[in-house]
Amino acid sequence: MTEIVGKGPIRPPDFGLPSDRGGKDLGVFLPMANGGWILSTNSPIKEASYDYNLEIAKLAENIGLDFIMSMAKWRGYGGETQQWRSALDSQMLMAALAAATKRVKVLTTVHTLLQNPAVTAKMIATLDLISHGRAGLNIVTGAYKGEFEQMHAWQSQVGHDERYDLAEEWITIIKRLWTEESVTFNGKYFTMDDCQSDPKPSKPPFLVCAGTSTRGMRFTADQVDAMFCGGRDDAELADISTRMKSMARDSGRSIKTYTMMNLVIGETDADAEAQADYFRAGFDMEACKGMMRAYGFLDAEIGKENSFVENARSSFMSAKIIGSPQTVTNRLIEMIDRCDLDGIMLILPEYLHSMPVFAREIMPQIRSRFPERSYPELAHAV
Repeated sequence: MTEIVGKGPIRPPDFGLPSDRGGKDLGVFLPMANGGWILSTNSPIKEASYDYNLEIAKLAENIGLDFIMSMAKWRGYGGETQQWRSALDSQMLMAALAAATKRVKVLTTVHTLLQNPAVTAKMIATLDLISHGRAGLNIVTGAYKGEFEQMHAWQSQVGHDERYDLAEEWITIIKRLWTEESVTFNGKYFTMDDCQSDPKPSKPPFLVCAGTSTRGMRFTADQVDAMFCGGRDDAELADISTRMKSMARDSGRSIKTYTMMNLVIGETDADAEAQADYFRAGFDMEACKGMMRAYGFLDAEIGKENSFVENARSSFMSAKIIGSPQTVTNRLIEMIDRCDLDGIMLILPEYLHSMPVFAREIMPQIRSRFPERSYPELAHAV
């Protein structure tokens, strides 16, 4: 149960993360699909390789990052690069990486439209046992219609907001299966009849979600532990982060807000810009069109072209920071501070090259600027 500390902020549950104590969580979004997160023939990541992701996971652990996460993907976007056509399975990948690591939190992705909650409950409980309490679940309610239609799994009768109603039933059942001997449930979307799921997780898995619609934010505030936010600029990102935390507080909960950021790090600003220009020169327009056909030119959740599509037009499939280590450091600290973020999920053009630079020249400054504190200090932080 969430504890209220005096008149200060709600004390977050202890997930073993720096943000539990006022620090900032730093992790990586694994490149488990070909092309990584750069929509370009010049992307350094050409294939979906388990061995490459294993090296990244081990390096993340060794340099002191806090989590690793993978997406779930079943269909790519075409074009010359055949972007994301080849993708590893998220749950199998994270189970293997959990066994190969000892400290980092391991977050896998599940789409609520594709997987029965009882199946998911057992898989994540198993991931928890493999990782000795480091399991996390990224909940996706469904966005890419063609990805599901190819396997006849798209539920056209379930609209956008209704997908979150379905997700409410889905995660409610999972949480009950993690804690109760037997679950009977009669909902609109799922029915459980004396459903049993053992073994139980050793501790509550860390739950994350994304989505900026009003309904999506309500689901996130009520059900999960962290939200991935996105925005065109700091003002939009700060607004989403602030509203998310306010909605969670209204429900008597605390929630962490993260964003993901593609870092192009060069020895100098000019060197970093030259790298970015090289990626832009190979921009795969046809793959970008495939992506926009998948998600729509307009994001149905917000009624306009979203930042994901906007960034993709410049080859980068996420928000980005381009510059020297100090330029990147300054910008990250500014953004974390201004937007009241609890963490950053890193995307890198070539992980094994850039992660040591991040660990050596950027991460120490972030850790120093946002140190972990004790609970008494947190109680007077507001």
